[in-house]
Amino acid sequence: MRLLDEQYTRTPYYGIRRMTASLRHQGYLVNHKRVGRLLRLMGLEALYPQPHLSQPGQPSKRYPYLLRDLPITHSNQVWSTDITYLRMAHGFVYLVAVLDWYSRYVLAWQLANTLDTPFCLDALEAALRYGRPDIFNTDQGVQFTSQAFTQRLEQAGIQISWDGRGRALDNIFVERLWRTVKWEEVYLKEYSSVSAAVASLQQYFHFYNEERPHQSLGYRTPHWSFTRKKGLPL
Repeated sequence: MRLLDEQYTRTPYYGIRRMTASLRHQGYLVNHKRVGRLLRLMGLEALYPQPHLSQPGQPSKRYPYLLRDLPITHSNQVWSTDITYLRMAHGFVYLVAVLDWYSRYVLAWQLANTLDTPFCLDALEAALRYGRPDIFNTDQGVQFTSQAFTQRLEQAGIQISWDGRGRALDNIFVERLWRTVKWEEVYLKEYSSVSAAVASLQQYFHFYNEERPHQSLGYRTPHWSFTRKKGLPL
């Protein structure tokens, strides 16, 4: 599972048979049935550039995708969220984060060992302490299409935007965040427990927000960009 996770982050377009071939080239005698079972357990699906962990919901009300051709000009204009899989020394956990599109600032994050909605709501509530975005974008996973999640956004006066089904690139900035977190933090560590993962990720996200320069931000930090009053289009 560790090797599959690393290969998937490098080549998200690999299907089961290419993943199997990759492992065999590394000397692991596995068949495609086992690889398929492990990928399903991890929530990974080919052609998506991120772990496809949010199972489709069946909401009574649907929301359009609002970000197509929208210039991103300032902080708190658009926030988005997503879930990814994180390996540990023994087992795995799920990470949810809320990101400001303009500044790439990670407003909040939470870990959980299940894909239930409450840990996503906890991350949302933590993010709302920073303010209110004009638009909040998510995929159409059951966590984000739940009545509890959409009602909380509507109560705060936030416009809701949903990705098109099967269009992971509609939420591209969070997908880039996941790759960065995995290559710079997760793959370098062997978390022995959930508490160890939380402590290490707290340090990393502080570094990511406060110290790590981003090329797309003119080598400024997310914190510097987030606290600006007004910016220029990305």
